[in-house]
Amino acid sequence: MDKKVLDYVVEKTNELINAATCNAETKASAEAWLAAVGTDQEAEATKKYIADLEGDIMPIDMLISFAESEAGAKVFGGAEAASGVAAHAKKIKAEGAAYCDCPACAAVEKILEKKEEILA
Repeated sequence: MDKKVLDYVVEKTNELINAATCNAETKASAEAWLAAVGTDQEAEATKKYIADLEGDIMPIDMLISFAESEAGAKVFGGAEAASGVAAHAKKIKAEGAAYCDCPACAAVEKILEKKEEILA
């Protein structure tokens, strides 16, 4: 991987790890990838990391559906808060967003934008 791309992905990975919205599994995957950088395990760890990120990023339609559900109301702290999340998600979808824009998903989206360069 090109050093400039590697530095960028490391930066975004650290943002992901530090995001309050990053779940434990994604954080563990990010930390494992960082630990593998510069080792003979890097290529394999990179493939696994990208696959994990692709599975973890929240598509905008899924966010809307979740925010409008009873489970979403519990996660977001009540029906009113969940309704606000759903409204925000609908707004950013109308503006062209494909994914949730929470800090964790935003970092993942930036990393995945470099997927071809990362896996090259």
